[in-house]
Amino acid sequence: MSEKTPKKAARTMTAPQKLKLLITIVDREKADFYMDLLQSYSANMQLCLMGRGTAGSDILHVMGLERSEKAVILSIIREERGKEAMIALGERFRTIKKGKGIAYTVPISGLIGVTLYRFLCDNRRQ
Repeated sequence: MSEKTPKKAARTMTAPQKLKLLITIVDREKADFYMDLLQSYSANMQLCLMGRGTAGSDILHVMGLERSEKAVILSIIREERGKEAMIALGERFRTIKKGKGIAYTVPISGLIGVTLYRFLCDNRRQ
């Protein structure tokens, strides 16, 4: 780098990281556990909504489900961390007693504001 190079040009340019909305549906009493798990994958922004399943009690009994009260966790996560988080969620769904759930991601195609973007990416130090 020469002395004539402006400071702004000296910064390394990187492509923006893609973000996803990770939607996780679990029993209400397991919501805190799953939110803590997702936070360990740099999900800086999470929202937990309380929901209720629509299946009737006869269907719940046939499927072996006890309750219809659910927590819907909405998490913003970087695409590369989302894959890791989905694997971890799948493991927990299989191994934790009464820890079953559903998780899926939706791509986020647009976002306005550098500061907001950096916060959601857990990338505020750059």
